[in-house]
Amino acid sequence: MKYISTRGQSPAQSFSEILLGGLAPDGGLYLPETYPQFDAADLSRMRGMNYRDLAFEILSRFATDIPSADLRDIVDRTYTAEVYCNTRPTEDAEDITPLHTLEEDLHLLCLSNGPTIAFKDMAMQLLGNLFEYVLAKAGRGINILGATSGDTGSAAEYAMRGKQGINVFMLSPHEKMSRFQAAQMFSLQDENIHNIAVRGVFDDCQDIVKAVSNDHEFKQANQIGAVNSINWGRIAAQVIYYFKGYFAATTANEQKVSFSVPSGNFGNVCAGHIARMMGLPVKHLLVATNENDVLDEFFRTGVYRPRGSVNTYHTSSPSMDISKASNFERFVFDLTGRDATQVSDLWGAVEQGGAFDLNESGLFAKVGDFGFQSGSSAHSDRINTIIGAWTVWRVMIDTHTADGLKVALEYREKGVPMIVLETALPAKFEETIREALDRDPVRPAGMENIEDLPQRFEVMDADVDAIKQFVVEQTA
Repeated sequence: MKYISTRGQSPAQSFSEILLGGLAPDGGLYLPETYPQFDAADLSRMRGMNYRDLAFEILSRFATDIPSADLRDIVDRTYTAEVYCNTRPTEDAEDITPLHTLEEDLHLLCLSNGPTIAFKDMAMQLLGNLFEYVLAKAGRGINILGATSGDTGSAAEYAMRGKQGINVFMLSPHEKMSRFQAAQMFSLQDENIHNIAVRGVFDDCQDIVKAVSNDHEFKQANQIGAVNSINWGRIAAQVIYYFKGYFAATTANEQKVSFSVPSGNFGNVCAGHIARMMGLPVKHLLVATNENDVLDEFFRTGVYRPRGSVNTYHTSSPSMDISKASNFERFVFDLTGRDATQVSDLWGAVEQGGAFDLNESGLFAKVGDFGFQSGSSAHSDRINTIIGAWTVWRVMIDTHTADGLKVALEYREKGVPMIVLETALPAKFEETIREALDRDPVRPAGMENIEDLPQRFEVMDADVDAIKQFVVEQTA
């Protein structure tokens, strides 16, 4: 399996070669040359597999340059009951991602059983073990530069803390995460973890990461790598739980399901798109946004118009406070029939602060062929959905999952299982849960007083050169 760039100007490389780097040298994102295919016989064989077996079955199609025995060991060490057993004591920890049925044909896929109680753990724990393996083989180290709007940062840091040869530099928007999210990151005292609170919004953080990635001389000299969802390893890991959710909600391969996915950077729902392209029987992929509804606007109108940092709202589902959806480029690459020149032209306009309209080329008319639908939520919608889930089903959900459930309820179809992807446990967003339900969410053991722990972080301006200098100084 080789990987190519969405911009078409970088040589094809193996899984291990692209794993550490993030963006391709031409500024594009990596995708497989062709998607591996799963037919009816494959699906029947996979239906009874546990999560680890499913993960190995799927990842072995993507990481063909890693020996099977080594990959099996990495998967088995990643998805264990010990890692995923602490947050929901009443669930079967071996299930890893339990399917929780609310009512007939309406389910939550519980993805927040990992150490930072957010779905990002599902991919990041794997990425940490893959990084350690590949770096050991190469006899080198890496300085990871990442950006987070809330959950990626803590998931990456908990996956990489203390790992040999790995330093993490995580950018986050200053004072724009929940107190719990900030405390999860800033309370870590490991010497290889460096938190930088950037004066700005998430898009400013993400732009810095991309700018550094595109400075090839600096990137090579300082061994810069990426863990954001621009990293293909993250997307590959997320494909797995779409298969897991499908098998848990159906009894036969003739059935189709729909997924509702809270969406900011388009990474999670992009994995669903790839699962569908690989043969998973998916009817619809619902892109559920908050007030930062750039993606909803596109799927309604065909116009992709990032708003910029000034017009990006700070909301009660802060992990989705994003206006430039990095992984959207991967979908548009497929939408254009993998026309790298066209993708380069479209993103050239975006990178100059502009927009693009796919009605002009006729491409927007093809979006329906990929099963996408969309919707958005405001704060009042989140409050009402959290109240409704607690009142009707006695289930407490976080604010982002509420965005997904609100849109799912708008698009339900009789006889088609609707699976809402849970993104985090409600403990991460205590203030909004208290506003909605007049009660505090239960915190997992060990996280009761996390905001009171000593914190270590740097506050810096959104200045690419200053961030580069900080990385150099900390690794000298």
